[in-house]
Amino acid sequence: MTNLVLNRRSLVLGGLATFAVPARAAGDGPFTQGVASGDPSRQGFVLWTRLAPDPLAADGLGGMPAPATVTWTVYDDEALEKPVATGQVTTHPDSAHTVHAEVMGLKPDRFYWYRFEALGAQSRPGRARTLPLPGARPSQLRLCFASCSNYEQGYFSAYRHIADEAPDFVMFLGDYIYEGSNKDPKKATVRRHDRVADVRDLPAYRNRYALYHTDPDLQRLRAAATALITWDDHEVQNDYGAYLSQYMRDDVNMPALRQAAYQAFYEAMPLGRRALPHGPHMKLYTGYRFGSLAAIDMLDGRQYRSAAACPNGDARKGHVVTDACTDRVDPHRSMLGFEQEKWLCDRFAKSDATWNLMGQDLLVAAFVQKGKDRDKNPIIGHYTDGWDGYPATRERLLWAMQASRLRNPVMLGGDIHSFWATELRPSPDAPVVATEFVGTSVTSDNPSHQDFADMLPENPHVKYFNARSHGYVSVTVRPDHLETRFQAISDRADPNATVSTEKRFVVENGRPGVVEG
Repeated sequence: MTNLVLNRRSLVLGGLATFAVPARAAGDGPFTQGVASGDPSRQGFVLWTRLAPDPLAADGLGGMPAPATVTWTVYDDEALEKPVATGQVTTHPDSAHTVHAEVMGLKPDRFYWYRFEALGAQSRPGRARTLPLPGARPSQLRLCFASCSNYEQGYFSAYRHIADEAPDFVMFLGDYIYEGSNKDPKKATVRRHDRVADVRDLPAYRNRYALYHTDPDLQRLRAAATALITWDDHEVQNDYGAYLSQYMRDDVNMPALRQAAYQAFYEAMPLGRRALPHGPHMKLYTGYRFGSLAAIDMLDGRQYRSAAACPNGDARKGHVVTDACTDRVDPHRSMLGFEQEKWLCDRFAKSDATWNLMGQDLLVAAFVQKGKDRDKNPIIGHYTDGWDGYPATRERLLWAMQASRLRNPVMLGGDIHSFWATELRPSPDAPVVATEFVGTSVTSDNPSHQDFADMLPENPHVKYFNARSHGYVSVTVRPDHLETRFQAISDRADPNATVSTEKRFVVENGRPGVVEG
């Protein structure tokens, strides 16, 4: 792992000015993948970059012929004139010449700036943030979250607009890349992936991330905001769960596929040693604390889940089932795995934060919806690949929130390529205990708006739904209320797309539920 040498100087507390990252960095040399920060703590964060002069080289090593020394420097000022910490890292082909520098010894609750140097070149600058002390009382926390960014289906304008908002943190909630590609020559794409065949090995996963990281808007966002990260399915394979493929015939390959996908994910993300993969295992879920104002738990909804309920033939892909599928409600099944469930419930019991946010990959609310059976007959039922496929997990967590008197729980999610605002109850006759906001896709195709809209009368706990937009969600947390803005871009096929607020909601402290703002 990385050896760090820290040279500390006295820090001067600066103002939190908006950090203007250039849209495209010139003369980056080997730093074609940009820079990023993540995994914040009270004393530091993880700084990331990759040396890749030829990012799509066939072997997945970015065109690097040998290891190289990278110097990182953290600055107290945006002008990069007051260094406060520095260190060196030697890259290695085993990690695709990526850098994960775990910086410590900084001051809490403030922004820093950083830059890398290697092979006679400098990277673009980045901005990173530390967390407040546990007893601190911040006046606000600004987050943005996004999911489902398919490179082929549009430009990443949403990322550019998140960077323009200069949030404290950005949350990536899954489907950061897509492992598949459009194989239908009749289906139009906005731009093309690096290969048509599905990604199945480590060099291919590495190059898929490398392609995404050449996007100027994604580079701009990663440089501008410290990331809190989880995944969904497309970082490995559509609708996979634990060691089970979407197709039963592929199960024998899943440990190897997971190992390659998890390794590439770790390499591509600003994550510290605590998330270092061990073969096909990677502990991604974790918690962060923003003083007394908010606790943020990032969950893993894929790695530990039980087998999908009621497979359709040899396929476990998500599909709608009726109540005849009794396996769906089996309490011995879990979407998070029982160890992660226990960890989360323990967090509920110990939390004294005013707001308790959970970042995860899916729509949590139950939703009775349209579907078709194996013979293609219309049915009404429940979708198996999301929380509706594991209702016992949802009920256990919601009852635990109620029993622990967890203050102001708010679930944040993605995956479903549409905006949602819902109210969550552990049972139909129980009071509302949590509020949920789900973001639409950055670019990925929307589902049928009308099919969901037709079923809204059957789902009165859904307070807002729209499947006609692409974009992201902005969240501002204050002691007395939480405000959410659904931000829609004008056109995913336009690299210069504009953004506007589609809907605004407020959750008041001590009153779970959705109020239009």
